[in-house]
Amino acid sequence: MQNKFSNGVWPTMITPFTEKNEVDYNALENMIEWYIKNEVDGLFAVCQSSEMFLLSLEERIKLASFVKKQAYGRVPVIASGHVSEGFDEQVRELNLMAETGVDAVVLILNRLVKPDESDDMLKENLERVLNQLPPSIPLGFYECPYPYKRRFSPELLKWCADTERFYFLKDTSCDVESIREKLKVISGSKMKLYNANSATLYETLKLGVAGYSGVMANFHPEIYVWLMRNWSEKPEEAKRVSNFLSVASLIERQVYPINAKYHQSLCGLNINCYSRVKDYNDFTETNKLEIRQLFELTRNFCTI
Repeated sequence: MQNKFSNGVWPTMITPFTEKNEVDYNALENMIEWYIKNEVDGLFAVCQSSEMFLLSLEERIKLASFVKKQAYGRVPVIASGHVSEGFDEQVRELNLMAETGVDAVVLILNRLVKPDESDDMLKENLERVLNQLPPSIPLGFYECPYPYKRRFSPELLKWCADTERFYFLKDTSCDVESIREKLKVISGSKMKLYNANSATLYETLKLGVAGYSGVMANFHPEIYVWLMRNWSEKPEEAKRVSNFLSVASLIERQVYPINAKYHQSLCGLNINCYSRVKDYNDFTETNKLEIRQLFELTRNFCTI
């Protein structure tokens, strides 16, 4: 199977909720159109930004199906497949997610082993998972930071790439040298690496990463799109853009994803700030002011 995943920007989608704590599909539809209007290259639905650990299996499946349907083939859609602890339940979740028709089902690395278990155990569990999934299902990987961050060793990543089952890797190492090593071992394979970190993005584009898949594409995806399309031909401007994105990304240390929802409301989306993972009462007036300031900075930066 040829890798149909475009190089470029893949937002880690947030999930809007209603006052009744249900998924707000009207807001989600508007959000999808906003991403596509800003010319993103793909959508990563059902991820940590989507609050997937606090979504029921039914909600995760419905969410992925909705995003895939609303994208209308305009951009590919991928989704994390499993959040459970038990192996059998994870396999069930993965197969159900595959049935939604998403373009790839993403494996969460830290779901496959406990923090103190070895790469040998991780490889063994990966083999078990692959044997339980139809070979026709395109797969990806996500080094999800929650509930603990499990990172790929170059050796295990090479083994995964050599299986020819995997097409997408969302890297959260935030480390240029780690990414350099990963790119070496997946070179020539079907797998593409997408950096989740804004500060290291520009340098890793020079090394060959396929794009950006991180939380800040929920704030100003159009700037990441510009960087992806112009970094090689306009290096001086790209460096300036990279510096802006790196500093702007510090805002994610605020009350995320509530702050991203607030920022999207400033962009004209009909979205509220309800969340399951964070308490809206923790989103202070000063936090809101900082987001409004970021919004103004982004608008001014885009007109320079």
